[in-house]
Amino acid sequence: MKKRRLGGSELEVAPLALGGNVFGWTADEPTSFRLLDAFVDAGFNLIDTADVYSKWQPGHRGGESETIIGNWLQQNGKRDRVIIATKVGMEMSPEDKGLSKAYILRAVEESLQRLRIDCIDLYFSHTDDLATPVDETLEAHTQLVRQGKVRVIGASNFSAERLSEAMQESARHGHARYECLQPLYNLYDRSDYESGLEAVCRDHGIGVVPYFGLACGFLTGKYRSEADLAGRARAGRVKTYMNERGMRILAALDEVAKRQSTTPAQAALAWVMARPGITAPIASATSLAQLEELMAAAELQLDQRSIALLNTASTTPAAPVE
Repeated sequence: MKKRRLGGSELEVAPLALGGNVFGWTADEPTSFRLLDAFVDAGFNLIDTADVYSKWQPGHRGGESETIIGNWLQQNGKRDRVIIATKVGMEMSPEDKGLSKAYILRAVEESLQRLRIDCIDLYFSHTDDLATPVDETLEAHTQLVRQGKVRVIGASNFSAERLSEAMQESARHGHARYECLQPLYNLYDRSDYESGLEAVCRDHGIGVVPYFGLACGFLTGKYRSEADLAGRARAGRVKTYMNERGMRILAALDEVAKRQSTTPAQAALAWVMARPGITAPIASATSLAQLEELMAAAELQLDQRSIALLNTASTTPAAPVE
């Protein structure tokens, strides 16, 4: 499988990343192990998680996903075949959050312990911390890189302005630089990335690994009415996509899927993969059947007619001039 270089780093990743947010949440450990094995055995290599996954589940404290991945790595000997990405910054407790140097240096040790590895391949600032100077955060990351505890750093949920500032600070002070951005980006959620972040990434040669590549499952086409949301873990978020524009996007995906003998989910991921500057979208699965469908998207080449159709259906209408 042809790999894509991640920004200016030495990391090369397959065009689809596996989201570990479901591990320990909607996928138990045995299921997670099967998904991880199938993903890596098929030639893919980027596994994305975070220290906070899955703190939102009642009874969880965070770290569940990292722990499962660590257990999997211990039992299978596949460490040299994978790129492990995790994150720091989201609230683990009222005292444990943010991007201060002291917290990053403490949190990374806990992630390393849970993952049962000596070095994190890709370490993200999970969300911007306006209370901490950009230089302090980058200083912490740079120390970790020099110590060999982190190979490459990335940013997630940053504004274009703050990402640009971070790149300038890295150049000015010789800090490690963000080689990867993890933004919200898919056929429905286009505006934040395309309106500013895309240009910053292009100008600085930053790799892009978008999350919610399938808009929490909405773009698979399995949610067509509120009745379809009953009992679903992500029902609240998926409901926000169920509007006129969302249905227009699903109709376009249906048409593309029929024309190219594929599925809406595969077409949605292939659209992201084909976008200039995108390294690999992240998608999660809770069954082998789902995973096999997602992995097949990496082999799908959308024709120009299909891309144009999806672009038109997903474009946000301009605000009326008063």
